[in-house]
Amino acid sequence: MREKEERLFENLRGMGRMLVAFSGGTDSAYLAWAAHRAVGAGALAVTADSASIPESHKRDAEAFAAQFGIAHEYIETREFANPDYTQNNPDRCFHCKDELFTRLEEVGRRRGFEHIIYGVNVDDLGDYRPGQTAATQHRVAAPLADAGLSKADIRELSRVAGLPTWDRPASACLSSRIPYGTPVTVETVKTVEAGEEQIKALGFRQFRVRFHGDVVRVEIAREEMAKALTLEMAARFTEIFKSLGFRYVTLDLEGYRQGSLNEVLNLKK
Repeated sequence: MREKEERLFENLRGMGRMLVAFSGGTDSAYLAWAAHRAVGAGALAVTADSASIPESHKRDAEAFAAQFGIAHEYIETREFANPDYTQNNPDRCFHCKDELFTRLEEVGRRRGFEHIIYGVNVDDLGDYRPGQTAATQHRVAAPLADAGLSKADIRELSRVAGLPTWDRPASACLSSRIPYGTPVTVETVKTVEAGEEQIKALGFRQFRVRFHGDVVRVEIAREEMAKALTLEMAARFTEIFKSLGFRYVTLDLEGYRQGSLNEVLNLKK
């Protein structure tokens, strides 16, 4: 694992000035920290200012950058103005990342940044991630994957480095909570965000709020399911989500699993 990390630092030092696509999650936070350690002011962490990113994640990203002295800025992205994104076909993530990388390229050209990097790791390479196609088309580098770092490696190296993001629950943009074929709107993702913030306030750590029109489907991590399966918690969930406009409130008995909305796709293994 240490050899992989040294390979990462060596690769970053050889890249020169770079923009880091920085969502504030475990992988991108570690990458932003590593880039800062490798090239100092030659690395700029950039967070998308988009309705699909929870406001709490933006605050966390800003706090992380400030804590470790990492240069950090926001950039407006306009994926919600793109019908190819809002119609929410299975390639939605491609259009999101295409927009992000296009905006980052504009910044790079104006300000002399030679490279764009993002935080995909080797475990991500086998998943269905259309955003990786956009990264390839825009020649965005993936230093974590290139160094052979897995999610577990990144969490452990982050823990040793004292990064508060080392055990942050896996997350994704709010649009990932909307089933394919159901249009994605700013109003919809903000409804999901409001629900997730209230679930977090109840003390749950790993969960998703899935939007199905009049129905909300709440996924809770199996290790936290016992807390969710009480009449008291059922009443709390009902209160929260009916106040947000849902007619029916459901708890998914399979629990939280990453990318559950991809289960409807016929993906070649």
